[in-house]
Amino acid sequence: MIELTIESDVAEVTLNDPAKLNALNADTLAELGDAYAEAERASVRALVLRGEGKAFCAGRDIAGLDTDNDDVLGFLGGSVQPLLERMAAFPAPTFAAAHGACLGLGLGLLIATDVVYVAESAKIGSPFANLGATLDSGGHALFFERLGAHKTLDLIYTARLMSGAEAVRSGLFSQVFPDEEVLDAARAAAAKAAAGATQAFVESKELIRRLRDERIGLWDSMADENRAQAALCATPDYKEGFAAFTEKRTPTFTGKA
Repeated sequence: MIELTIESDVAEVTLNDPAKLNALNADTLAELGDAYAEAERASVRALVLRGEGKAFCAGRDIAGLDTDNDDVLGFLGGSVQPLLERMAAFPAPTFAAAHGACLGLGLGLLIATDVVYVAESAKIGSPFANLGATLDSGGHALFFERLGAHKTLDLIYTARLMSGAEAVRSGLFSQVFPDEEVLDAARAAAAKAAAGATQAFVESKELIRRLRDERIGLWDSMADENRAQAALCATPDYKEGFAAFTEKRTPTFTGKA
């Protein structure tokens, strides 16, 4: 079950099936996509993703799965990847509060989120060695980029799970918090972003996407920055920011293009 609430320009999307550790199937993936679409239509200025219960998301719901007739490519390529790409392209800053199991598809949800705060209890890695399967949902790319080949394959071969603190020390995610504080931290960061210059954040999001996905170099990225800055000059928030600086007051941003 996926729940969406919107308050003060911030959307909060909750994975709410704690009995299954928020494991997802094709139907709940579609619900999750609908929640992001509704939040986008509402023009929210930030979004928080969280899981209810003991875990953020334990991955795919494989209860009762018939391995002889499982359309793996249809599920991963037809449902999971399009959703993760849509989440990553959400036109506002996105934050996740992750605790407990963050595995498989659950890890993919975090990869598709801009900023991830993890609880000390978070469990992150590749449990697939115990299933005769392989890591999916973008896990190979994340681990290789941040951890290198040796540590990535060590995690995959051994199925060892990292704690939230180790994941942050390794550069996988942003910050680690005690379990009872992680959601409040994500909500506070989202609220701050929602009061900021949204269009400038969206430009930075696209600049980072190009660096990550297209592997552009320093000078190409600098040229992108130049074009982004020139485009921002025409926005109300740009004018407000400079006016507030000159007048020595706190700016009031609207987030409008």
